Amino acid sequence: MSDCCAPSAKNGNGRYDLIVVGAGSAGFSAAITAAEQGAQVALIGHGTIGGTCVNVGCVPSKALIRAAEAVHHANAAPRFAGIAAQARVADWGAQVAQKDALVAGLRQAKYADLLPSYNNIAYNEGRARLVDGVVEAGGKRFAADRIIIATGTRPALPAIPGITDISILDSTTALELTALPRSMIVLGGGYIGAELAQTFARVGVEVTLVFRSRLLPEAEPEIGAALAGYLADEGIKVVGGLTYESIRRTEDGVALTVVRDGHLETLAAERVLVATGRAPNTESLGLEQAGIARTPVGAIVVDDRMRTSKAGVYAAGDVTGKDQFVYMAAYGAKLAAKNALNGNSLRYDNSAMPAVVFTDPQVGSVGLTETQARAAGHNVRTSVLSLDNVPRALAARDTRGLIKLVADGDTRKLLGAHILAPEGADSIQTATMAIRGGLTIDDLAETIFPYLTTVEGLKLAAQTFDRDVKKLSCCAG
Repeated sequence: MSDCCAPSAKNGNGRYDLIVVGAGSAGFSAAITAAEQGAQVALIGHGTIGGTCVNVGCVPSKALIRAAEAVHHANAAPRFAGIAAQARVADWGAQVAQKDALVAGLRQAKYADLLPSYNNIAYNEGRARLVDGVVEAGGKRFAADRIIIATGTRPALPAIPGITDISILDSTTALELTALPRSMIVLGGGYIGAELAQTFARVGVEVTLVFRSRLLPEAEPEIGAALAGYLADEGIKVVGGLTYESIRRTEDGVALTVVRDGHLETLAAERVLVATGRAPNTESLGLEQAGIARTPVGAIVVDDRMRTSKAGVYAAGDVTGKDQFVYMAAYGAKLAAKNALNGNSLRYDNSAMPAVVFTDPQVGSVGLTETQARAAGHNVRTSVLSLDNVPRALAARDTRGLIKLVADGDTRKLLGAHILAPEGADSIQTATMAIRGGLTIDDLAETIFPYLTTVEGLKLAAQTFDRDVKKLSCCAG
């Protein structure tokens, strides 16, 4: 990385103001935030610069998801009368190469090329370890009164007998396949499993999606159930409510044995993709010796100021196990840097955190679910609006989805919004701003929305608390 590194930047006494361990989204956010305040920063990276999101996560997965959508939407064109179209994958390797070029370009532009712009950030490579109050990496020692750990996560293996004896795919290696398998079992009903299962199914792979409980277990039950149905409509075999018994190699690929409804069942496929969770990269950091507490799964414990259990050491991003979205990693890291340099006055706040699942329909969510709102003591009211009440969906000939709003029955304050819609991701930010601003469902119902947009569904869902929107004319109310 010698072509991308800033000159060594440190104080005259050989100490830095801040050491940031990890050169992904969180690490860069912390380093840039500190540098902009005039601090001398040592940024220590290990592996490919840029971390998970740009290299093996958000960017490559969403690129391939869009490609698969192009195939699906062409084949779904006959829903419009008189329209005929068809698409297929002619060369998946070419699509992967295009994705790789996008990743390489963004990694260079948004990470490597940024470093020369900050003369007070010294970039160094090496596996970091906290030793005697300093950080060792690449055969060097770095000293500072404040340290931020942002080392991220990696795909984790579930404890299924036999899984270490087979060649599995994970969310990283699945995106590197240049040739598509005939069939695939996807383990995990979270957002990664759901996204990748649909993507591979849409490009011609026979997919079985399996999970322990229900699809998208953190989402509203109505949304998970509806999405499971839509995936099944596309030919995906969706199997939930099970436990994993074992997995083994076969002549044709792999065989997964599960227990469902008290009975053993074996599922077979050419490949298996494991998307059951991620593990924090903390093993080699020397955290135990440094007195830094971790959770049972190895994530670094932090308080609402991003402080660890050791004074002067902070952590941010996925390595903390909190809100594993790249924008929250960057937000938490920025907070950690400001607190480290300016006295710990800022609190981490995820009360208006939007989350998106890039399935089709997309899932957008912000604020409390109905269950969370009840647990918090609210007198809860909800409205659920099916998409066949939204003119945009009718015009698009695609009424898959629903909108669920959660409100306090006493104050009528909007507490949560949950959208399942083909264009739901771009609508959730309106609800995010409403929750951040403390708006009520009346505020939302009385706001002017543009007609024939998906986001207009939020207004209709707010009106649904007190009236039947089927009895309203277009744009009425």
